[in-house]
Amino acid sequence: MTKTFAELGLSAELNKALSENGFEAPFPIQEAAIPLVLQGKDVIGQAHTGTGKTAAFGLPILARVSNEGPVQALVLVPTRELAVQVTTEISRLAKYTGIRTVAIYGGQSINIQNEKLQRGVQIVVATPGRLIDHIKQGSIILDDVKFVVMDEADRMLDMGFIDDIKFILFYVNEDRQTCLFSATMPPEILRLAEEYMKEIEHVRLNEEEVTLDTIEQSYLVVEEREKFRHLCDFIRKNRDAKAQTIVFAATKQRADRVAHQLKRDGFSAIAIHGDLTQRQRDQAMFKFRKGTEDILVATDIAARGIDVPAVGNVINYDIPDDPNVYFHRIGRTARAGAEGKAISLVSAERIADMERILAQTTLPIRKLNDEMGIAVPVAQPRSYGGGGYRNRQSYGGGYGSRGYGGGGGYGGGGYGGNRGYGGGGRGGGYGGGRRGGYGGQRRGGYGGGRRGGYGRSNYGGY
Repeated sequence: MTKTFAELGLSAELNKALSENGFEAPFPIQEAAIPLVLQGKDVIGQAHTGTGKTAAFGLPILARVSNEGPVQALVLVPTRELAVQVTTEISRLAKYTGIRTVAIYGGQSINIQNEKLQRGVQIVVATPGRLIDHIKQGSIILDDVKFVVMDEADRMLDMGFIDDIKFILFYVNEDRQTCLFSATMPPEILRLAEEYMKEIEHVRLNEEEVTLDTIEQSYLVVEEREKFRHLCDFIRKNRDAKAQTIVFAATKQRADRVAHQLKRDGFSAIAIHGDLTQRQRDQAMFKFRKGTEDILVATDIAARGIDVPAVGNVINYDIPDDPNVYFHRIGRTARAGAEGKAISLVSAERIADMERILAQTTLPIRKLNDEMGIAVPVAQPRSYGGGGYRNRQSYGGGYGSRGYGGGGGYGGGGYGGNRGYGGGGRGGGYGGGRRGGYGGQRRGGYGGGRRGGYGRSNYGGY
């Protein structure tokens, strides 16, 4: 039987804020995780976004953090957007507690962040790269941190932040309480948990509890040149005055082009991706949240952590290679148990990728070709040339082979091929810190500055 928030042992101040923000009863992840975190347990929660996991860790942290003193809780997130979103939600829940929360992320002036920190905060929500900048300049001291949360850990793994996380945890007291939330649990995440967490309690929601069962999923196999026409048809047929649409594109250039074509055809659309400045990204999200723009055309990294309740439709203009990314994408709709639609446009060359997605779920994903009377096109030979795309990441080997190798890459050592972050590494790793430094891993350490090696500027604070 579902409990009330009061029955979970939360204070009157927190219950008042919950009531004002429309929280009536705990979601499954909250009901399962909150008592464990309140008891001081290390918790791994497996749940997608949109299931209430921010409150699942935010509420017990607010219940146990003092509203005086230095930083006592640290929440690590993969993207700027998620940092802002988590900070906003925790701040709303903290309304009557006097506890202050700040978001720390790349793309915003570090001096502005320093001013906020100097006013006194108890909870920091941060992307790993920018937090390391603050640690190195001494503007954030983690000695008094007793809670650490790693949110969307699988995406931090995908974006190359695991070593940054290890560096950060090096500066936090070992007797801290640690929570990790992730939609998927790849082996690297489990190894991270085993190394940095103790006496772990697992909370796992199955797909039905993760709201995917309220999403009407379908796909249509079409020729590449026909995709845009079908995209427009789907948007028109599923247009709702209250529902917005997110369209996922494979690349930044493709996102720009699709958004431009939609606007040309009379739709209200805007693109968001990593090549935009932080100001441009903030403006795009403001317009989308406000409803000024009905359609957001996004890349995966830019859209990570976006939580807009009005999103009723997700359209995969390009399906992802990884089935887990597919489930992350469609989780942008049907937030908190609402209903939504997810439609994928699949070129003949990507049918095998769609079949992998189908194999990963027991939920129905309808094939629309028969009911729409559209024949499945024949796949063309999948060879797109041998030279490869060598802008920064040295993808080498061509799109057809999906080979990410081929020399060059980040800082000469090459991001491609053997994934060496190489090239003149910061005196052999971060080093020099307490307990003897972090030290010289991955073939020469973290890399020489922001170009010859790891180069966090390439991620821009993600």
